Amino acid sequence: MCWTDWMTMTGTKPSQPGGAAADDPLAHDWLARQRERLAGIALSAKAETFGRVTHVADGIARIQGLPEVRLNELLHFEGGQTGLALALDEDAISAVLFDDLTGIEAGTRVSGTGDVVRVPVGPDLLGRIVDPLGRPLDEGDAIAPADHWPVERPAPAIIERDLVSQPVETGVLVVDSLFALGRGQRELIIGDRATGKTSIAVDAIVNQKNSGVVCVYVAVGQRATAIERVIEAVKAHGAPESCIFVLASAAASPGMQWIAPFAGMTMAEYFRDRGQDALIVIDDLTKHAATHRELALLTREPPGREAYPGDVFYLHARLLERAAHLSPALGGGSLTALPIAETDAGNLSAYIPTNLISITDGQIVLSTNLFAANQRPAVDVGLSVSRVGGKAQRRALRQVSGRIRLDYAQFLELEMFTRFGGMSDQRFKPVLIRGERIRAVLTQDRFAGLSGAAQVALLAALNAGKLDTAAPETIPALQSRVDSALACGARDLVYRINANSEIDDADLTRLADIVGALADKAQDHG
Repeated sequence: MCWTDWMTMTGTKPSQPGGAAADDPLAHDWLARQRERLAGIALSAKAETFGRVTHVADGIARIQGLPEVRLNELLHFEGGQTGLALALDEDAISAVLFDDLTGIEAGTRVSGTGDVVRVPVGPDLLGRIVDPLGRPLDEGDAIAPADHWPVERPAPAIIERDLVSQPVETGVLVVDSLFALGRGQRELIIGDRATGKTSIAVDAIVNQKNSGVVCVYVAVGQRATAIERVIEAVKAHGAPESCIFVLASAAASPGMQWIAPFAGMTMAEYFRDRGQDALIVIDDLTKHAATHRELALLTREPPGREAYPGDVFYLHARLLERAAHLSPALGGGSLTALPIAETDAGNLSAYIPTNLISITDGQIVLSTNLFAANQRPAVDVGLSVSRVGGKAQRRALRQVSGRIRLDYAQFLELEMFTRFGGMSDQRFKPVLIRGERIRAVLTQDRFAGLSGAAQVALLAALNAGKLDTAAPETIPALQSRVDSALACGARDLVYRINANSEIDDADLTRLADIVGALADKAQDHG
């Protein structure tokens, strides 16, 4: 049967070019829309380079392909995860993952971004708890960053820096008087586990409540409970609205722990580069070094001393060199770094402690023996030092703290002999009495920061012998009452001390008498 016969049998008529369908306006509109849509499509070839995961384990993905990927480039995985090209081999790429391994397996598609890892920066981060990539971990609103900056940024050149001339007052008497910190300094806090390292750093953050200093706390490999205690302490005693908490707990991926200090430094640099003062606490770099060693061994880098790779010194040096006091031409902002490191059995000569001591401008060493003897804070005055902060110390505080460290060190040596009954000479009794009072004055509770004027008054009274007759156990209780006593009896001296003016001997005598009167009153009540 031919086509014509079929149409005859079915009664079908062939459509004509001028039929109803051709005159339908809807058909015309649809045809016009499709032609317009096709006209907007660029019909050209598009080249895309991608690789495939060959093996994934322990937070590291081995990738084949992507011949144009560069070192430290940000990578995107098929399931939405991100990673960092940490090592480039001849035939593969070793990438450290920032997200969970779920969904990443052999054959997963990976593409490069052509960019490095960037984190959000800006005032909207203040008061927030974020992960190292700037993603909120609290229940707040979405963050509206001012910009996104690379986590790895070059340190300021020497010509771009200025002298360390302004103090960072921690409120801790033993630190501010003997090992003063300056804005732009890097001071290492080091000691054995559970000796109060984080406590000193948190006290420093809390004491910036009214100073205008922006604080960034970076937790690396810490327990979630310890991190929670720090955040609650700042909320209870400090100014959380001027702090940023960057958290990479022990449960976070190695990649997040590795990048956390660099991300926190970038967030702090935003404020430094705008002429503000910032303080960053990194808790702690010992765990960060262990994470770096773990990643290096997994990516088959050759191990060195204590199995650390050869670039671990450069890792921390390029991080801490970013803390600086900028010159007035660049706004005069500052970034002070307080890295924390942990020792084993007080061994300061281990690899990571010696590296960090070499990099930083001084160290505050905490002693297990002093901590066990109920000395708080347990600062070892013989091993601690601040190399540049003394230039920024208040003039009045520098006047009264000159001999405290030497006298206290002599007392500690004599006390060691008296424990064995080997020091019966009465000539050394005044040294022991004074040393006991120095130790009592330097004893301080947590979150009980002292003002600059109170510190000067206490040390002036100590030098004048006003506390020699006071029982050592009554002296720490005086600290909380000194500020109110000075406000009543020496308001003019408080103003001059806060203005960083020098004070004469008569002024020191006035301050000593005020504290001595408090000590006598406490003695009478006792």
